[in-house]
Amino acid sequence: MISSEIQNSQLIEKMNQEIIEEYMDHLKEKSFPCVAAHEAAIKNTIRCYVADHIACPHNDLQILNFLYAFVDEYRTVEEGYHSSAIIFKNPRILSEEMFDMFLWQRLQALADLDATNYPYDSRVSSNTNSPHFSFSLKSEAFYIIGLHESSSRKARQFKYPALVFNPHAQFQKLREDNHYQKMQRIVRSRDVLYSGSVNPMLADFGTSPEVFQYSGREYEATWSCPLKLKHADTTDHPST
Repeated sequence: MISSEIQNSQLIEKMNQEIIEEYMDHLKEKSFPCVAAHEAAIKNTIRCYVADHIACPHNDLQILNFLYAFVDEYRTVEEGYHSSAIIFKNPRILSEEMFDMFLWQRLQALADLDATNYPYDSRVSSNTNSPHFSFSLKSEAFYIIGLHESSSRKARQFKYPALVFNPHAQFQKLREDNHYQKMQRIVRSRDVLYSGSVNPMLADFGTSPEVFQYSGREYEATWSCPLKLKHADTTDHPST
């Protein structure tokens, strides 16, 4: 006879898998504007972890270890688009301001834990005011995309709050291969069809701090990023 603890664990695992499948199906929609994410979902190069509550630190260490494992895997691949999504079952996000607050709480917590283990990725800046800033874990730079049900951008809407970690190096490789601008034009034109307009917070890397793009919220000019990094190496590296 299966114990109630095992049954409960199996139910949780089943629910988590259903959430992941829902996320993957969302990316596989033909009209989804990000062609890279769409292709990655089809090719199964996206890794997902389902956590409990975006405002709670309970899963922080498990999330960090999951992302570390993703970094190890990513560093062995030679091509293709790869990302890692942390999906939270709770709470219902009622506003962009609410999600924005939780996003920076979790990124701050992950950065604090990472700072005790690894230096910052020297290929990017650790200064959130720098146009060359990217978030770093295990000395690997990431561009973060936030998703939630109350986003004003249709392309950022998803039933559950989620943080998507995209390795910065793969975008840099696209630039070096002269493929980035073409992909960018395609994504933006598809976003106009999908959302009705181009995201006003989007900017090319190196022209303005990418922290303005993470949550999908349209910030006022006076907004200041709350992230405070504690890594030993926090000099303002230019992107190479």
